[in-house]
Amino acid sequence: MSLPLEAAELPADAIEVGRILDAWGIKGWIKVLPHSASPEALFSSRRWYLQPSERGAPAFQGTVLLRVREAREHSDSVVASVHDIDDRSAAEALKGARIFIPRSSFPTAGDDEYYWVDLIGLQVFNREGQVLGRVKDLMATGPQTVLVLSHEEAGEALERMIPFVSAYVDSVDVPGGRITVDWQADY
Repeated sequence: MSLPLEAAELPADAIEVGRILDAWGIKGWIKVLPHSASPEALFSSRRWYLQPSERGAPAFQGTVLLRVREAREHSDSVVASVHDIDDRSAAEALKGARIFIPRSSFPTAGDDEYYWVDLIGLQVFNREGQVLGRVKDLMATGPQTVLVLSHEEAGEALERMIPFVSAYVDSVDVPGGRITVDWQADY
């Protein structure tokens, strides 16, 4: 099956935000599994960049541009109608595709709100100026998010976890690449 999709170059600031789960309905809508519990980035951009899944036979090669007509939340997923995909079989051919959106298209975060992608790589210091590590990941634990830091001690690569809550986080300086926390190295 040949899909009427436009070849595109992945933007330099592209972030993977979800995957296409399957077709939704009979009119070419797709069902998307967002990588975030708050899928605002999917709603803020009308241009989604797709790349084939790592597994399975892709219906397309390289990066293609998907022009979104409408996207909305539906249960625990997102459903979307896109230009040039007008029937179920064309939508099914996109199953498994990875969805990327330019970081510059994300909605502006509110005060004291941060996108996880912006926190990864930041250096974390305690109030005394001691380096505690670099953010390598974040983990949702239900009631709160936890910073997962990588650091070295005696030549050994280790992890440190710090709750990302105001009781422990004094400041976040994304442009400066720094997070200051009320935390000690021996916690």
